[in-house]
Amino acid sequence: MNSQNEKAEIFARLHVKGDPVILFNIWDAGTAKAVADAGAKAIATGSWSVAAANGYSDGEQLPMEAAIANLGRITASVDLPVTLDLEGGYTADLSELRANAAKVIAAGTVGINFEDQIVGGEGLYSIAEQRDRVAAVRAEAEKHALPLFINARTDIFLKTLPGPHTHEHLEAAVERAQAYADAGASGFFAPGLRDPELIGELCHRSPLPVNIMVMADVPPNHELAELGAARISYGPGPYRRMMEALKDAAMSVYAGRNT
Repeated sequence: MNSQNEKAEIFARLHVKGDPVILFNIWDAGTAKAVADAGAKAIATGSWSVAAANGYSDGEQLPMEAAIANLGRITASVDLPVTLDLEGGYTADLSELRANAAKVIAAGTVGINFEDQIVGGEGLYSIAEQRDRVAAVRAEAEKHALPLFINARTDIFLKTLPGPHTHEHLEAAVERAQAYADAGASGFFAPGLRDPELIGELCHRSPLPVNIMVMADVPPNHELAELGAARISYGPGPYRRMMEALKDAAMSVYAGRNT
């Protein structure tokens, strides 16, 4: 069994521009084992799915203690790198943020998604604020001697859906990618970005490996690879698909079609 540090190093090496790591997001130990058995190279939680599976809404409504306990069960169930969707870190305070980072590191994660929207508030943290937040997480990881993969997420594109994205949005994202890289981020996550031209330009200009999230109108995985993506994730999609399959099976039983 690989150590946490070895898993962190393995996970970082999976992020290759043009040959992206595929993360089919899970929400508990059982789904982690299923995805691992399917051939995954790494395991990633999705905050929306974890919250929904526990009866909560997304947006840090699931108590952090529950999220960490769930993470611990996941990391104990598979011998693969596990990355946690930490949302906004559950706090705006830098000292509390470092404490929260320490807790998830202790639970066995080798990476986090860390977003720049103000959870429970309006808009995004300023570039300077989020740079300081990323730097705080990096400092805590270094204190624990763990090369934590900080996947710095920008919500520029999600916040502007369903409208089209423009080069102004792209320029704002590139500026944030550079600032987050300077602060110690490992990757740049741009959920909601769908336009192939803009995806390709972001992958070309970002100083960090780029993560694109699968959505209905996002280019297929092979095209994302050609555009330069280094990471492709599925977000809440797997949970929604599984719940629909469960509901259909239950409806079949209750309708007397499977007796």
